[in-house]
Amino acid sequence: MRYLVTGGSGFLGINLIRHLLDHGHSVRSYDIAPFDYPEADRIDAILGDIRDESLHARAFKDVDIVVHCAAALPLCSDEEIFSTDVGGTKLLLKTAQQCGVSRFIHISSTAVYGVPDHHPLFEHDPMVGVGPYGTAKIEAERACNAARAQGLCLPVLRPKSFVGPERLGAFELLYDFAHDGHGFPVLGNGNNLYQLLDVADLCQAIDLCASGDAQLVNDTFNVGADRFGTLRQSFQAVLDQAGYGKRVVGIPAAPAIWTLRALEALGLSPLYKWIYETAGKDSFVSIDKIRDRLGFAPVYSNEEALLRNYDWYVMNRNAISAQSGVSHRVPWKRGALRLVRLFV
Repeated sequence: MRYLVTGGSGFLGINLIRHLLDHGHSVRSYDIAPFDYPEADRIDAILGDIRDESLHARAFKDVDIVVHCAAALPLCSDEEIFSTDVGGTKLLLKTAQQCGVSRFIHISSTAVYGVPDHHPLFEHDPMVGVGPYGTAKIEAERACNAARAQGLCLPVLRPKSFVGPERLGAFELLYDFAHDGHGFPVLGNGNNLYQLLDVADLCQAIDLCASGDAQLVNDTFNVGADRFGTLRQSFQAVLDQAGYGKRVVGIPAAPAIWTLRALEALGLSPLYKWIYETAGKDSFVSIDKIRDRLGFAPVYSNEEALLRNYDWYVMNRNAISAQSGVSHRVPWKRGALRLVRLFV
């Protein structure tokens, strides 16, 4: 099949492109960032903004399936988030309908559930956006629902936070602390159940949506790990792998959240509301729907996913240290959080 992957230079994009190439598919990447991976000579890469309609004819030419991974992430400005995640998605949907692609797979987020009051979360639960990113993801899903109602086969995936080789962002804090022999702080006691997802398992879910019967896949699905425990257990596995005997350190949640709110408002912390409002609480979704209907069978547990990512981090740490930005591919600027290392 011939795939168009928006956001192909991102963390999910490169893992998905490798998965598709390994399965014999033809791939075109469409991203505002250069595609600077070793696979560059095996794909067709378009450098450009998804909001630039002048590039759409080339991007969609001879494409069977679109996987829409591109998004402005929570550290971007509010204007950039809504313009890209809502406006850009609507433009892509319009072109997809005009070009007659067979399927458009939209990567959403469990951020659409906000800060929930029950678990597990099901696909029919109310959508309550937290911050511009969560709100924009809800609006993008509504645009997808409208296109689906007009006849486009449009699976929507809501993955939990996913990790694996090439993932940095907020998780780089954990890996850096572990590698340098520090403990790691969590809000509260860390005994809250917290589900993650390995990017390889997310690629499996995308593959199922691309290859399954159109009537079965044309819906919205949660995606997450099947095996997971507490946040403390997951993070402790990384500290144990580092080998310094350090421990996860619980900190009182209420004062920590107020502090993080203030630091975010002052631009002194990369952690945004959805992270610190949910990190100390249970957070897991039901994957019964995608498992029962499409045969989804996640391979990796929380701990295994984090350790795969940590091992990649250790092998590539020297190259990583010189980077920073707002995407999942690079470390985030820590601001005042760099001082936390003094206390754990």
